[in-house]
Amino acid sequence: AGALRAAAGDPRAGFRRAAEPGPAVPQGLIRAARKSGQLNLSGRGLTEGECLLRVQNLSFGAADRWWEQTDLTKLILASNKLQCLSEDVKLLPALTVLDVHDNQLTSLPSALGQLENLQKLDVSHNKLKSIPEEVMQLSHLRSLLLQHNELSCLPDGFGQLVHLEELDVSNNHLTDIPTSFALLINLVRLNLACNQLKNLPADISAMRSLRQLDCTKNYLETVPSKLATMASLEQLYLRKNKLRSLPEFPSCKLLKELHAGENQIEILNAENLKHLNSLSVLELRDNKIKSVPDEITLLQKLERLDLANNDISRLPYTLGNLPQLKFLALEGNPLRTIRRDLLQKGTQELLKYLRSKIQDDVTNPNGEPPVTAMTLPSESRINMHAITTLKLLEYSEKQAAVVPEEMFDAVRSHPVTTVNFSKNQLSEIPPRIAELKDSLCDVNLGFNKISSVSLELCLLRKLTHLDLRNNFLTSLPEEMEALTGLQVINLSFNRFKAFPGVLYRILALETILLSNNQVGSVDPLQLKRMDRLGTLDLQNNDLLQVPPELGNCESLRTLLLEGNPFRTPRAAVLARGTAAVLEYLRSRIPA
Repeated sequence: AGALRAAAGDPRAGFRRAAEPGPAVPQGLIRAARKSGQLNLSGRGLTEGECLLRVQNLSFGAADRWWEQTDLTKLILASNKLQCLSEDVKLLPALTVLDVHDNQLTSLPSALGQLENLQKLDVSHNKLKSIPEEVMQLSHLRSLLLQHNELSCLPDGFGQLVHLEELDVSNNHLTDIPTSFALLINLVRLNLACNQLKNLPADISAMRSLRQLDCTKNYLETVPSKLATMASLEQLYLRKNKLRSLPEFPSCKLLKELHAGENQIEILNAENLKHLNSLSVLELRDNKIKSVPDEITLLQKLERLDLANNDISRLPYTLGNLPQLKFLALEGNPLRTIRRDLLQKGTQELLKYLRSKIQDDVTNPNGEPPVTAMTLPSESRINMHAITTLKLLEYSEKQAAVVPEEMFDAVRSHPVTTVNFSKNQLSEIPPRIAELKDSLCDVNLGFNKISSVSLELCLLRKLTHLDLRNNFLTSLPEEMEALTGLQVINLSFNRFKAFPGVLYRILALETILLSNNQVGSVDPLQLKRMDRLGTLDLQNNDLLQVPPELGNCESLRTLLLEGNPFRTPRAAVLARGTAAVLEYLRSRIPA
């Protein structure tokens, strides 16, 4: 393209024929680039940064009129095998877009700093360990994409990129952020996810244009209180950190989405919520929240509220009056006043129930279940209300080695649908669980010391949900095949070295959670027969390879493979999500 002309001298100098043969780039592509100023060489297996020069040196044919050529403004070299970029990139002074994502670059040429018209630089999904200071001279840069590299620090001069609107440094090894970030007053989107940040500099609150801030999966224990003054902020992601509390947000009048799941938040204060007039999404799943303040009803624009897997025992019934609420997740909480089957009926039924209880709430403000007169001292630990009204047999977090006989005696003629014996020291499944076989649907035996599944469990023909996470299991008995209605099984954090073969034969399964075991392989042909399987979590196992045929399991909506020692698919493919992974695997199936 014309932009490859040398800066001075013969204007055609850049197009003298190369001595060695050029890369596999069609002449037509070059001719089109000379007219349009745009050249796309992505996915052509190019291995050297020299391809820039090769393209430059392709000579004109007799029919070409070089004086009508356009300067090259856009160069795309993505998804090749480039290990370096030539310093000769400076021969393209008119470039506004340079895209070299998904290569094998370990460094960038300092000559990049001379591309004074550059507005977008995409060097994501490479192997960069540092960014040259010269890049800080690109005063017109608006988009800088550095995600999925090996950066452990960023240049101090970042604040010079005053026109920057988008910056993505996610999935690197950053431990801190330069304070000069505060000078990026035009930045609209900042992605810091998946790094090793322990804190954020309070100065970033000076980013007055920032609308989206993503700090997912770091080591943040607190968020600077100044963050709450960022008036333009619309989306804030704080998931997967170590936060114990939420900041208050007095000035974030435009905040629409707040994601703070998978932290250690214990208290949700009215102060955290009362200014968030625009909030439509509040995601707080997998924390340790014990109660929800009545002030949550001030969030009149709330559409999604996710409180799953917390320690909430009661809800303000006025939640049912939120006018826009379309999605409410409460599973995994020890709710005393809401039956499990009601939770499974969906958001609208739940809201209708909450509204119906608002009047009762006035007469019994604590929402406590009525006290049952207890006669025998031994029965004092038995919650008869839970058994009779909620159909729940609960004996969890007692650190007990056995479940007392009177727990089962108390059930007698009351059919219970749910058993929760989690967080004890059980070494085996209580044999008397078989007595509940006619009604039991949901069993939680997580966080115990169980090393084998008993045949009594296999008698529970109505079982739909089984939670055995955080035990000492190495295998499952073939007799589990009798659990034909089982939809969800959680076997995370056990000691499986092989995928339990019996699961392939339970065709009702929709969710299999097997993360944090030592599983070495899966059988894609048997998985393909499981046409209801939507979620398969195999994170943090010992998979050395992923069979391409797994791509044919079309029912899978969520396939999680991170944290395994296989080489392919690469992290870049995994990061694009399940559909992209399945498509990639299908493309690798031998013809």
